Amino acid sequence: MSISGGIHTAFRRAESIGCTTMQIFTKNAGQWRGKPLSSESIQSYKNAAAQVTISPVVAHAAYLINLCAPKAATLKDSRSAFLDELQRCEALGIDALIFHPGSHLGRGEDEGIIRIAESLNIAHEQTAHFRVLTTLETTAGQGTALGYRFEHLQRIIDLIEQKNRIAICIDTCHLFAAGYDISTEEAWDTTIRLFDDIVGLSRLAAIHVNDSKKEFNSRVDRHEHIGKGKIGLTAFRMLMNDARLAQVPKILETEKSEDMHEDVQNIAVLRSLIHAAPQKEPSPGMDR
Repeated sequence: MSISGGIHTAFRRAESIGCTTMQIFTKNAGQWRGKPLSSESIQSYKNAAAQVTISPVVAHAAYLINLCAPKAATLKDSRSAFLDELQRCEALGIDALIFHPGSHLGRGEDEGIIRIAESLNIAHEQTAHFRVLTTLETTAGQGTALGYRFEHLQRIIDLIEQKNRIAICIDTCHLFAAGYDISTEEAWDTTIRLFDDIVGLSRLAAIHVNDSKKEFNSRVDRHEHIGKGKIGLTAFRMLMNDARLAQVPKILETEKSEDMHEDVQNIAVLRSLIHAAPQKEPSPGMDR
């Protein structure tokens, strides 16, 4: 959701199209640091949150951040920017900060994984008692990006000192592009079971729900509207009816116009895939 006009305005936008959860940037995604949050903007955000039933809210970190950057200056800027992102989320009461693990840029996966964990341990040391979850996102494996294998994520977690601070976000487009087949019922179940075996579903804080413009195992990250890409609707039907994932917030990251009609269409497609409602009132998580 856009935060144009103030971070609190995202709630009005989300409510207007029937969202039950949302993701925002807490600042300009293309900048290292944003203008500090004023006490007024924080209070406006909290007031807006109290007037709706949109929960949880997650944030995405700036794309510039690379927590395993080989250049000392870039690594320093990345660590400082990441700390700022955590502080902004905590001040607003946001549940999870989602970020791409990082790109090793030729230094190798092993060194990159060690450097990411080191960066996160430093950030956690500086934010003792924060409740916002530090949330690693699965990636498509484009370039030298880490996080395209579940094993990468678990190896990072293994090196984290405050493991209770760490969570994971799965992106359906990234999974497919990285070579995890989710296009059939059997493949979907196999991939989710594999994730559970390696990382654990208990760590899953969010799911980015995106179709893919590119082919399976392309290692290219290009999002497409639901049902318009290469993944196929079977995967999204499985997602929307998977009891293991019913309470996990599901976020669209597809292109949209100012009137958000594309979001409305994508949400309608996803909700149409849900099996007949149970006898009792369905939980909000089933609509995410």
